[in-house]
Amino acid sequence: MQEVYRITRRVAGSNASVLILGETGVGKELIAGAVHRLSHRNGGPFVRVNCGALSESLLESELFGHIRGAFTGAVANRTGRFEAAHSGTIFLDEINSTSLILQVKLLRVLQEKEFERVGDTETVRSDARVIAASNRDLMDEVREERFREDLYWRLNVVPIEIPPLRARREDIPSLVTFFLDYYNELNDRYVAHIQPESLTALQDYHWPGNVRELQNYIERAVVMAEGDELTRDLLPNVVTHGEPDAADGETLAAADIESLTQAVVKQGLAAVDEQATDLHGQVVDRVEKELITQVLAGCDGVQTKAAARLGINRNTLHKKIKQYGLDQPDDQPGR
Repeated sequence: MQEVYRITRRVAGSNASVLILGETGVGKELIAGAVHRLSHRNGGPFVRVNCGALSESLLESELFGHIRGAFTGAVANRTGRFEAAHSGTIFLDEINSTSLILQVKLLRVLQEKEFERVGDTETVRSDARVIAASNRDLMDEVREERFREDLYWRLNVVPIEIPPLRARREDIPSLVTFFLDYYNELNDRYVAHIQPESLTALQDYHWPGNVRELQNYIERAVVMAEGDELTRDLLPNVVTHGEPDAADGETLAAADIESLTQAVVKQGLAAVDEQATDLHGQVVDRVEKELITQVLAGCDGVQTKAAARLGINRNTLHKKIKQYGLDQPDDQPGR
């Protein structure tokens, strides 16, 4: 983390694009905000966009704006995020979830500092610094032809990789103290002490949700505490009883992939087209389909939960479900 801080301070004074890499919950947005605050652009806006939360059409309008009548529902002109971030910084989270078509337009903004609003022909200029983040290895996405290589190199001028919490367990006591102070003040509480057994449990846990998950558990403990000590019983069972967690789910998923691959091979690739030339691709598709099916079943069909366990964002999972014909009702809140 000291190296992360060093690079953050060093790059902040420049106009270079920054690519922040790390698992969900490690604090990528916090680092992006720090780069902005330490830069000469700190008097300008810091605009956040979660690229994984919107469909392609909505994301294009969100980023570049649109004019009235550009599409159904466009009843007025709208300023896009790039325009709003002029002279400041725009943070593109989950950049890996953007489509190849949208990536072309993003590449133009990075290279030419200009774009057109949806439905308009007038060119708009934006002097916004771009910071992007991804919880996936973008070079792997490039190899799989899901991410443009030219955009990757434009974004990856200065990479900052944030380690997961389980790789820096020595930071947990300090983080617990910080969150205790924060939520004590926020909730008018005084949970000032940490039971040694509680701290041991927190340091032994694998933290699939990283710092964000730790923050959530400390907030809950502060709210639920009856005294001034954070005791073991205030922590969730997944922490205190060593139940399987989502980070172990990464290992589990890898084991599942291995066993499923062996199963496909054992079956003699019965379901694979014998005339196929892309045999490897078909095997991968069959394994991926079966793995998604199993994880969805294990998560009771809740796509948000399944996506977290698979290590992909919800939009990507939804596309995979449609690709493999696994469509199911998904209209329940939080699914």
